[in-house]
Amino acid sequence: MQKLLLQTSGWILAHLPEPLLHGVATILGELMFWAIPRRRQVARSNLHHAFPERPASWHRRIARHSSRRLAETVLLSLAIPFLTEKRLRQIIRPSPRLVDLTLRHQRAPYPVVMVTTHMAYWEVQPCMPVVLPKPFPEMGIIYRPLDNAAADQWVKRGRERFGFRMLSRREGFVELLKVLRRQGVAGILFDQNAGMQGGLATFLGRVCSTSDLPGLMVEKFSAALEVIYPRRLGFWRVELALDLVANDQTAAGATIALNQWLEGKLTSDENLCASWLWAHNRWRNQDVPARRFRLEAKRDLIAADLRQRGLAELPRRTRIFVRLPNWLGDVVMAVPLLRALRVSRPDAEITLIAKPQFLALLKSWQVADRFHPLPARGLGYFLHFWKLRAAYPDTWLLFTNSFRGDLEAWLGGSRQRFGIIRPGKRRPLLSHSYRVPADFDERTHHQLELWENFLRHFGLNVAPDRHPQPPAGEIPASAIGLIAGSENNPSKRWPVEHWRALIAARPGGHFVLFGTANDRPITAAIAAGFGDRVEDIAGRTSLPEYCARLQACRLLVTNDTGGMHLANALGVSVIGLFGPTNPIRTGPVFDAPVKILQPAGCPPTGGAPLAELKPADVLAAMSENAAAPVFAT
Repeated sequence: MQKLLLQTSGWILAHLPEPLLHGVATILGELMFWAIPRRRQVARSNLHHAFPERPASWHRRIARHSSRRLAETVLLSLAIPFLTEKRLRQIIRPSPRLVDLTLRHQRAPYPVVMVTTHMAYWEVQPCMPVVLPKPFPEMGIIYRPLDNAAADQWVKRGRERFGFRMLSRREGFVELLKVLRRQGVAGILFDQNAGMQGGLATFLGRVCSTSDLPGLMVEKFSAALEVIYPRRLGFWRVELALDLVANDQTAAGATIALNQWLEGKLTSDENLCASWLWAHNRWRNQDVPARRFRLEAKRDLIAADLRQRGLAELPRRTRIFVRLPNWLGDVVMAVPLLRALRVSRPDAEITLIAKPQFLALLKSWQVADRFHPLPARGLGYFLHFWKLRAAYPDTWLLFTNSFRGDLEAWLGGSRQRFGIIRPGKRRPLLSHSYRVPADFDERTHHQLELWENFLRHFGLNVAPDRHPQPPAGEIPASAIGLIAGSENNPSKRWPVEHWRALIAARPGGHFVLFGTANDRPITAAIAAGFGDRVEDIAGRTSLPEYCARLQACRLLVTNDTGGMHLANALGVSVIGLFGPTNPIRTGPVFDAPVKILQPAGCPPTGGAPLAELKPADVLAAMSENAAAPVFAT
């Protein structure tokens, strides 16, 4: 049935007048563009990644032209078996260089690896013998057979009509090598995704898997490397052009040279750019969910690729949006994994989405490339995320667990939305999820460990970087810092009278009280009567100033709060006071001195009133001045 449909359609198209065909192709191309949202999204995303400096109107115009030219290609491909040689010579003309190289090969045969691309009208290439001087060299072409055997045989006969041999990619490689040994021409389509069997290289600034078969044949047979491609002159009017691609005759060098050749054509020639098949996902090998957060291929050509381009590091064109948690402590705990992600995916442009007050800090720590503040709550909140579709994020990584965060990611238009699903919960707006194993007791594992398992599930292959953030310069550390507040849970606050007892027991010490504006009633009550040796700066610092003052402390005594994690990330020695909360799950994570204190008899996982922790126990820990980089109770 499929064969009969192809034959009938082809015969009709071959006998329709060209003005009518042109109209049909235009309508079909527009339908393909507008009626298939997935193809339109892929085309415009690819163009936006490749040409980020171009306006959206240009991306849309090139994508539409590409869709129309694909429709023209499809119609001509169906009609070719029924077109006469005279009609084909009206449609196709050879470039002077193609004629010249054909004549040269006739005079002195040599092995040629002739590659081609997904340029509009690529199906006219088997018709080359019609328009070139005879005899044409022996040529074998690797192709992908159709699933329907009868339809495949009919298409194959049409392509072999003028003397080429079509060799199945499944078993035709041995015969292709024989063609090269006989000084013939091997034809290969090279610009599609090559999957895990290809070589990892860059194309238009993005990492992709590219076929190194042409390069291997160039190296093995010392073959010339040529690219044949159709240049559209008008509707069903094509010039077959041919370029000789200079290379070092190594497999890696030839492979990289081919990618660079195609880049040059697409960036310098708008006609060819509009003819390329932007709607095929050339870069999809690196978005396989299980490998999303690492680079992996059978052969890694990136180092050689960067050397040839004169680049010190990979361009960052893979767009990973990261939705950070809403609490400062959780944001800080995510930093070791953000650092690991940077190493594991060096080609990623990481965009952090977080509360505005956290962004200055994250910028100073250089853990991402872009920083996007959460908008104010209101009618325009979700519209804001809908507009982020115009940035074409490739992946949306969620450290949040809320429906609101999932809706933000879905509205943002990313096909890949990764999050954690806990037992008994549902997150239907995620595209891919890590399900917490039933035997994973979160009470006995740190939050960072869960997050690490989550990212490793999607390919991360680098350990979290727990090194503290180095200070901007030499900072004399003399004061003792105190954090007596707790933004989200009053039960985590050590009583005011205990803090005052602690200060009174150290009459020679200078103390600095940290906190937010909401903590000022607490800090004011603690500082009352102690004069200049207790400095209350709660609510009086920006986040960068807060960090600088923390780094000026030789020791910080703190409730379980975001400031504790911040100090730990800055390398400050910390004594953390835990009662109702679980230090095993949410304790500090950076490799800086930490001592955790809990009330006598409190389970390691927490659950005791913090008021039961005695000032004398805290004073003893302070006097030891030997805070350890491990949890201790």
